Amino acid sequence: IFVIDRKCIIQMVNAKSCEVFGWKRDELIGHNINVIMPPGIAEHHDSYMTNYIKTGTKKMIGTQREVTAQRKDGSIFNCKLGISETKESGLICGFILDVTTEKAAEAEILAKQRLTEKIID
Repeated sequence: IFVIDRKCIIQMVNAKSCEVFGWKRDELIGHNINVIMPPGIAEHHDSYMTNYIKTGTKKMIGTQREVTAQRKDGSIFNCKLGISETKESGLICGFILDVTTEKAAEAEILAKQRLTEKIID
């Protein structure tokens, strides 16, 4: 779990997120959330938030989707991201689930299906 303010600054992060991303809590608190985003996404994130604040149009808030994230060591991984907003405080809460293991299992199943289809054909 990450909690950010409307300026995209991390206000809170739980221990599991620190473990998954390889950061210490004090290395994240007070920094922009884009530190956990890969290049290409990180550069645009603040403008997405600015657009939301100006227009009220939600593109990610209230949704859950698969995205890529970046660990402190620079490695990129797939995760599911769900975002919600607390109207009273204006804070945004992101729930992140590392799906690396699930993706590997899916790839293995697909490879076995293709092999089975080749054998049958």
